[in-house]
Amino acid sequence: MSARTKARKRALNILFSADVRGDAIAYSLQEEARRAASEPEREASWLYARDIVDGYLDHRDEIDEQIETHSRDWRIERMPAVDRALLRLAAWEILWNDEVPTAVAIDEAVELAKELSTEESGAFVHGVLARIARSN
Repeated sequence: MSARTKARKRALNILFSADVRGDAIAYSLQEEARRAASEPEREASWLYARDIVDGYLDHRDEIDEQIETHSRDWRIERMPAVDRALLRLAAWEILWNDEVPTAVAIDEAVELAKELSTEESGAFVHGVLARIARSN
């Protein structure tokens, strides 16, 4: 598994846990930073995970608006928490990270949705992200 794939999982865990616990994302990010400090072998995945989460925080309103606009009548708060977190991290990669090809961001998010969420989540995540990518 690549360092970026591991980083996406870490970013997903940060966004998901903050959402489910009702914590501020910045708090969950600090908690993960404490854990990462004791795991120097995982530094590469930590650094990119932090970039993703910071990127989401910097563009939160725009990203959530894009997700709601392109999710076809799904309010963001009604989405499963895993799907919501995946859409947020992948939308950041699509819209603000030129180093990651759009197809890679979408494929990685879809695979994580299939692995970690509902049966329909892979298709849902793919559809929303593809519409976001086409519109920008």
